[in-house]
Amino acid sequence: MAGVEDSFPIRMPGDAGMNTLTIRIADDLASRLKNAARARRVSVNKLITEISVQALTAYDAETRFKAMAADADIPAALKALEQLDALT
Repeated sequence: MAGVEDSFPIRMPGDAGMNTLTIRIADDLASRLKNAARARRVSVNKLITEISVQALTAYDAETRFKAMAADADIPAALKALEQLDALT
């Protein structure tokens, strides 16, 4: 029987399963990306990958937070905050 890990493999940047993505951006933004990549001594592709991972990590955290908040016991959470405030 396949486990969850088999159904939803986690791939890190650079793993097999690459795609090519063509985007249109303003010339000045492209120039700034090239300069930033050069300053970091990485390729523009690597820089875009790093920026994408950061953006998706933030998005995933926000999505998880909203899902947890939707199921939250608000009175219990407020009580916990009051108890924390009493400690300080």
